[in-house]
Amino acid sequence: MAAAAEGRSAHSRAQPREGEAMENDSTLGRMAAVANTENMEDVFKGEKILEVKTEGVQTKPQEPLPPAGSHSVPAFYLPRGRPQGAVDVDAVIARIKETFSQFPLRRATMEDMGRVAKACGCPLYWKAPLFYRAGGVCMDSVSVNRFVHMWRNVLHTCHDDAARFVHLLSTHGGNYLVQEDFFPFLQDVLKTHPGLAFLNQPYTFSNWYIMTVIQRIFYTVNRSWSGRITCAELRRSTFLQNVALLEEEPDINRFTEFFSYEHFHVIFCKFRELDTDHDMLIDPRDLARHNDHAISTKMIKRVFSGAVTRGRKVQKERKIGYADFVWFLISEEDKKTPTSIEYWFRCMDLDGDGVLSMFELEYFYKEQCQRLDSMAIEALPFKDYFCQMLDLVKPQREGKITLHDLKRCKLTNVFFDTFFNIKKYLDHEQKEQASLLRENESDGPQLSDWEKYAAEEYDILVAEEAAGEPWEGGYEAELSPVDQKLSALRSPLAQRPFFEAPSALGPLDLYEYESGGDDLPPS
Repeated sequence: MAAAAEGRSAHSRAQPREGEAMENDSTLGRMAAVANTENMEDVFKGEKILEVKTEGVQTKPQEPLPPAGSHSVPAFYLPRGRPQGAVDVDAVIARIKETFSQFPLRRATMEDMGRVAKACGCPLYWKAPLFYRAGGVCMDSVSVNRFVHMWRNVLHTCHDDAARFVHLLSTHGGNYLVQEDFFPFLQDVLKTHPGLAFLNQPYTFSNWYIMTVIQRIFYTVNRSWSGRITCAELRRSTFLQNVALLEEEPDINRFTEFFSYEHFHVIFCKFRELDTDHDMLIDPRDLARHNDHAISTKMIKRVFSGAVTRGRKVQKERKIGYADFVWFLISEEDKKTPTSIEYWFRCMDLDGDGVLSMFELEYFYKEQCQRLDSMAIEALPFKDYFCQMLDLVKPQREGKITLHDLKRCKLTNVFFDTFFNIKKYLDHEQKEQASLLRENESDGPQLSDWEKYAAEEYDILVAEEAAGEPWEGGYEAELSPVDQKLSALRSPLAQRPFFEAPSALGPLDLYEYESGGDDLPPS
């Protein structure tokens, strides 16, 4: 009996209950269906997936995977410079504190900031930006603790000279500089540089000089035409190198790219010649008189169209101020620089599509033909001249000239003058193309077209002032103005005389050209 009972018990354990059997049969059926079905979606359509109970089963927790490639992609957006290595901040701060200890009450005035700038490892003419950034705007002197706190923050956040210069000058907290940011810096240069001492006298043109330098800085450095100089643009330019050399060179005229007084004087006198009513504004009729009406009326209209100017005065009153004239004159006298090529390309690109078409070139050439006819000079048919220009520029797209094509061309001045400057066009026609190329490829130190023009015009202005009457004949000298400039480049001791500025002309509207809320961007 015991054996029979044990057998019944084993049989009952082996036989599942009725519910369990039905559940197992259903599970097996589903598994068979999955195994025999080629398309998995047929099984799961409209059915619930069985949840397998895993009570008592320990599973290994899965750790989240790191993002793919996060450790292999280096940082590429560094607006304040790439760290070049560990800067011994403590050693720099120690030098600064030692320098401040030599001042009364350990406070530095503006006159003391030259020594502080050297302790920071900066060029001498960074002294004004350092002083104002440390709180010198509101006080006559800054304390050592305030200055150390400021400079320590600069060293930790700005990793090269461009980023530090922008941080010191910027008054709006951004990583860029606008025109008014340069004014305190240039005021200090004008006040303390030995080559500009005469401009500190009463009734001089100090503010106009500062405005000219600001326009030249933006003309050369602000390659984006945005009205804002970024750290990247500052790094690609030579401006900071020029600032560093100011303390070594007493002749300000050696800095022909930005700071030359001679260049300022030429620009300002040319503006005053055209501004007959002395309102410091020029209308299209005034500008047309430049260089004895050499520029075509169609191009004069384009200059006032807003393509290369900013401000509501240009669009509403059809007038430009001194700042816009600086850009015009430099672009007109040197058509080989990147900015001047962009300047005239914007003017000739009537529809703004980034391409100079055959229609646009013919639009400007027609007026040139009319002016040649008035001089009894036979002009080539446009189709013939158009083929010559294509051979000159060699555009990548047949029959269409782009900005990139002109920047590759070595004779862009010839191209532009052909279409809107009659006097220079005739000058180029008298020269062979081979001789023009040789001029561009000559060995030795070379002056740009703008530097040649400024040197010649400055010597004429000096001669007129010395004679006390307008200059009518040629200026006889042992060396031509260009040769004098070349000799100055070769001889560090050679210096050119300053031209004494005449009486002042009234107050200056420094912010006439700033890119603020009332200004309109170039079209």
